[in-house]
Amino acid sequence: METKIFSALAEPTRLRMVEMLKDGPLSVGDIAERLSLRQPQASKHLRVLLEAGLVEVEAQANRRNYKLRTEPLEVLDTWLEAYRKIWSERFDNLDDYLRQLQSKDNERP
Repeated sequence: METKIFSALAEPTRLRMVEMLKDGPLSVGDIAERLSLRQPQASKHLRVLLEAGLVEVEAQANRRNYKLRTEPLEVLDTWLEAYRKIWSERFDNLDDYLRQLQSKDNERP
């Protein structure tokens, strides 16, 4: 599941689209305009995000509005949690080491 999400977000334009959608739903036209894309280009990128489950689409008359879905981001957050623990432990170890160095420096005449 994460692979599809990471693949979708790996492309800079799609990542920027996700960043834009965190502030609320936007139409394809709005997204295309903000990113200086042609509408068919924006639609292709949005289709990839839709297939990855990162966005949902709602049709209103002749407009298609895209909205960010939080569930896939929660999946990524859960996956990243294991790595946060590793980094936290490493930073704690580094902090301990730096304190040891400082105490040795303070002991020197």
